[in-house]
Amino acid sequence: MKQAIAILTGGGPAPGMNTVVGSVAKTFLTKGYRVIGLHEGYTGLFKAEARMEDIDYPLADDIFNRGGSYLQMSRFKPTDKDFEENFNLKFFTDNNIKLLVTVGGDDTASTANRIAKFLEAKKYPIANIHVPKTIDNDLPLPGETPTFGYESAKEGGAVIGRAVYCDARTSGNWFVLAAMGRSAGHLAFGIGMACHYPMIVIPEMFNKTTITVDKIVNLVISSIIKRKLMGMDYGAAIVSEGVFHELSDEEIKKTGVHFTYDDHGHPELGKVSKAHVFNDILERRLKEIGLKVKSRPVEIGYEVRCQTPVAYDLEYCSNLGMGVYKLYSEGKTGCMVYINHDGQVGQLYLKDLQDPTTGKIPPRLVDVNSDKVQMVVNNILCYVTPEDYEAAKAYVANPEAYDFRKILAW
Repeated sequence: MKQAIAILTGGGPAPGMNTVVGSVAKTFLTKGYRVIGLHEGYTGLFKAEARMEDIDYPLADDIFNRGGSYLQMSRFKPTDKDFEENFNLKFFTDNNIKLLVTVGGDDTASTANRIAKFLEAKKYPIANIHVPKTIDNDLPLPGETPTFGYESAKEGGAVIGRAVYCDARTSGNWFVLAAMGRSAGHLAFGIGMACHYPMIVIPEMFNKTTITVDKIVNLVISSIIKRKLMGMDYGAAIVSEGVFHELSDEEIKKTGVHFTYDDHGHPELGKVSKAHVFNDILERRLKEIGLKVKSRPVEIGYEVRCQTPVAYDLEYCSNLGMGVYKLYSEGKTGCMVYINHDGQVGQLYLKDLQDPTTGKIPPRLVDVNSDKVQMVVNNILCYVTPEDYEAAKAYVANPEAYDFRKILAW
């Protein structure tokens, strides 16, 4: 029987999923392998009949530059009981599977390792290679290599961000945008920087103080006041959803938001519009201090996850897909593939990235002390400084409460 590989996609989508799948398929097909695509993530491996289909060359060629994921995704995470009672070993033995390729985040990668160890114990060892993705860009890949999907999501977000900023200028309004980013502010900062937003709020900025709702709102008001002093009655602020993760339970209650949690214990932020929450709080605060400003909320999240990948990710994800075969042909397994800035294929093992105590992969955060960030803070953002106090009293009685650097204790 012809040797086969199986490929699945897990978690949430990112631009470039189909590029990886199509490139993996094309490469292995030309080497004589059968390529089986699994729909619904890991779900099919834990029931009697997997929802599967053969991926041939025309199909791979048809999907490689599309947004979304042709292979339907799932966040299903098998339990120990699932392994004991429901594992579909026949799928691997009947189809002569030699390699399991997974595309997803760290949860998808850790489950792939569990499956490989389980199969080894069942005397049917296979290789497994993972392709890491996230539009959050928060996986600590070497050399600051971006995670695939980030550049495309940033471009899609910047398209929205530029249009919103044009609307603000045209209508004399303010907009509050919220961007995805579970624990790091890369996407919000990248969009805000690209659009020259006068205020960007990301969790990493609170490196010297605790994040509170008041501080987040005061940063936006600081920008509103500064722009008024500059003779500009419009603007936009972008806030990373990651600030929610840093808020205490008491602070969360202040927002009035009640979160549900996914199977991995992560708050389901996608079910709540952070932009509406921030904007509602901002409007109430502006009314309290008597500042007449119209503001509107805009959410940037699901709008960018399935967009058509830009050229960067089409090239990058093609290399990642072909890199899977390179690592497999070299006997590598239980690893993640990445491409460094010199174009070389490398492998990473989960144990190299995981915290030895918790087993979690610590997120790659935005370096707020870098020149890249500090230049934006010092030259693009608009906010109240001590030199503005006297003039700012025309708008607020206590301008020092809106001093950007005092709020952040910088």
